[in-house]
Amino acid sequence: MLSILSAILLFQQSYSQSLTEDLAIKFARLPLHCIATEYPNKTSHVINNEKEAVMSPSDLHPSFYGCFDWHSSVHGHWMLLKLLRQYPDISIKDSIIQVLDNSFQEEKINTEADYYNRFDNSNTYERTYGWAWLLKLDEELFSYDNPMARRWHSVLQPLTNRIVELWKDYLLKQTYPNRTGVHPNTAFGLVFALDWARALEDREFESAIVNKSKDFYLDNRATPAYLEPDGTDFLSPSLEIADLMSRILPQKEFEKWLNRFYEKRSLENIIKIPVVSDRSDLQIVHLDGLSLSRAWCMRGIAKALPPENKTGILFEKSADLFLQQAVPNITSGNYSGEHWLASFAVYALSH
Repeated sequence: MLSILSAILLFQQSYSQSLTEDLAIKFARLPLHCIATEYPNKTSHVINNEKEAVMSPSDLHPSFYGCFDWHSSVHGHWMLLKLLRQYPDISIKDSIIQVLDNSFQEEKINTEADYYNRFDNSNTYERTYGWAWLLKLDEELFSYDNPMARRWHSVLQPLTNRIVELWKDYLLKQTYPNRTGVHPNTAFGLVFALDWARALEDREFESAIVNKSKDFYLDNRATPAYLEPDGTDFLSPSLEIADLMSRILPQKEFEKWLNRFYEKRSLENIIKIPVVSDRSDLQIVHLDGLSLSRAWCMRGIAKALPPENKTGILFEKSADLFLQQAVPNITSGNYSGEHWLASFAVYALSH
């Protein structure tokens, strides 16, 4: 078992991946293909009656029906927007704009927003993973100083407002956090929600998120990260919590909190590269996403720590290795990963 100091020394020559324009084009082609690909599809829709049983994914969600599931479509849209903003003269610019403009249509977004009103049992749909990516998409549009983006942002508001309303209501009644390494993970959702609330200056939402985060995680000690990951994780339960708390606590307080949160055996475990045995398996391929989400969490945590902090140094070097392992596998030719992994890579490489 590597000691923390040995691991730091080992990683001194580690690899660093950057988001080049060539890589951006390669990644962008994936959602450009799948955003309009309706099947296969996992709708996660609760069928309340016979009439609903015959509704197609695009009937239910005219903007975000592709890419296998709703949340993957949403963060595919976010990724295209992010790349367009970073590379405004990218060679596939026209294709990106065409896809985005087709989705950000008033009637379509109104139907997306109304989904939460017109069907029974719909108020938990995509809670909170899809909600989080929707707010990340809205935040990107809001911060993009571009006439098209301002128009798209305006069109998106009925859906954004409905998600924020649902989330504020949910925070009031959420008694316990979800600590899994998959979609319902509470800390992941709160990170993106907090980013959105601060960017758009929603102080009520920000305060509710901060208070709930402290209720859930401030007294956490000796997190059992030595047991991570589960076989289908694409998020690290412990790192998501630490990433959230790094945004909430002042540096000195966060450093003390982190020292209590991670034991040596847990730190040594979460720097190990996940083994992905079958990239055609919809669940096992999640572990490629785990490498990418670990990378962005570790980078964010390291930035919140003093430069000389050993855990921060370890995390910076580990993040590079996770990216080295995962990025080449994103375009593996398997739709199981290609419908979503590029978004994770872009977020990790931009973080």
